Amino acid sequence: MLFWSVLGASIGSALLPLINIEAILAVAVTQAPHHMWGLIVAATIGQMLGKILWYWGGMHVDRAPWVHRQLQKPKARASLETWHARAEGRPWFTAGLLFVSASTGIPPYAVTAVLAGTLGVPFWIFMVTGLLGRGLRFWAVVTGTSSLVDLF
Repeated sequence: MLFWSVLGASIGSALLPLINIEAILAVAVTQAPHHMWGLIVAATIGQMLGKILWYWGGMHVDRAPWVHRQLQKPKARASLETWHARAEGRPWFTAGLLFVSASTGIPPYAVTAVLAGTLGVPFWIFMVTGLLGRGLRFWAVVTGTSSLVDLF
């Protein structure tokens, strides 16, 4: 039951960044420390299911009239072109940026997910870097929580 709760909360957190999945995961692992790996997997899968929607939204961003109007502005267009120039032909840079964002949250992963979709980053690169980065992040949260619980 806890697995499904963490999975659902992590999907919600991926879509609504105000929900803090790290805090939820930390509490969940104190309730069921023997299910640590299952909780990490649930949080990772849930986050990526939610981030896929951000990625897909980025792929179809030009369909939204408001966004389309915003992208017609010179400053927004220049910023998008700069990111496109940085990413094009540099798959290791793009994968590295996605992995760092997924594992640290800097830059925010929701933003890089949209940007990855907008720039046409291959889906498999988005998924592999996201799964590895989010998994590493949640492993760090769980092991840090376990260490703190052991102190008390």
